[in-house]
Amino acid sequence: MLRYLASRLLSVIPTLLVVSVVVFGLQQMLPGDAATALAGEDMDPKVIAQIRKAYNLDQPIVVQYGLWLAGVLQGDLGQSLRNHVPVTRLIGEKLPATMLLSIMAMGWALLIGVPAGIAAALRRGGWVDHLASVVGLAGLSMPPFWLGLMLILFVSVKLGLLPASGYVSPLQDPMAALESLAMPSFVLGFSAAAVMMRHTRNSMITSMAADYIRTARSKGLRERMVVLRHALRNALVPLITMAALQAGQLLAGAVLTEQVFTIPGFGRLIVDAVFTRDYAVVQGVVLVTATIYVGLNLAADLAYRAVDPRMRR
Repeated sequence: MLRYLASRLLSVIPTLLVVSVVVFGLQQMLPGDAATALAGEDMDPKVIAQIRKAYNLDQPIVVQYGLWLAGVLQGDLGQSLRNHVPVTRLIGEKLPATMLLSIMAMGWALLIGVPAGIAAALRRGGWVDHLASVVGLAGLSMPPFWLGLMLILFVSVKLGLLPASGYVSPLQDPMAALESLAMPSFVLGFSAAAVMMRHTRNSMITSMAADYIRTARSKGLRERMVVLRHALRNALVPLITMAALQAGQLLAGAVLTEQVFTIPGFGRLIVDAVFTRDYAVVQGVVLVTATIYVGLNLAADLAYRAVDPRMRR
């Protein structure tokens, strides 16, 4: 197990290196100039030159990348050009809100998608299957910002059940934090729930048609035991893959949801950084997001081995 983990960790290093090159190269293609934006309305050439020198913007791109990568390897993501504070500090302030939002959204996706997929597979061709298909199609087709606005209109404005926007830290008030993230997490996780439902349904249909299910039933096992212990366990491998992919997409897709519900997370941070040409923040946020995404895939690989004993060999 340790050898497998070490080999997977070694394979992550070149992936993150490629990601760092792509991130640094793409931010150089952003329109505008950071030094000019920081100089303000005066546009004094001397001030612009000083800003370029202070932030190494006057160096060749290769030198800039080398300096930035050397800092990243030491845990230093640079300094924000706009706020003049370390990027790691900004990420540390904004990441918890986005992570909590993504975790709650993934909870909605699993809570809705997996049971609905199992029920649709067991009632294949029936009204439950058709209803699950309609809900799944709606989840894939409905724009998240529209769903968010509709929930704000009915749940917050008309019924007054939940706050329409804002964020409360769970360290301050756990109940208020759950209330502030209930609607945005549902909006973010609804499309993921539709994807999980469809994949759960297909995996369960394949598992229920296997020979070992027929053998388990011939032994006189209860149907609940056959479904949960035999069929569902064998259907978990593709579901783990999809769950890891969806978790990464939820983290990246929180940008729009945070804008709709005015949540001070990663989404608003990177949007503000792009508009102000704050290169260091853009690079740091994207690199941290990519690292989390790679980590989720590594966790999925380890979960395969825990669920399926055949993969341990």
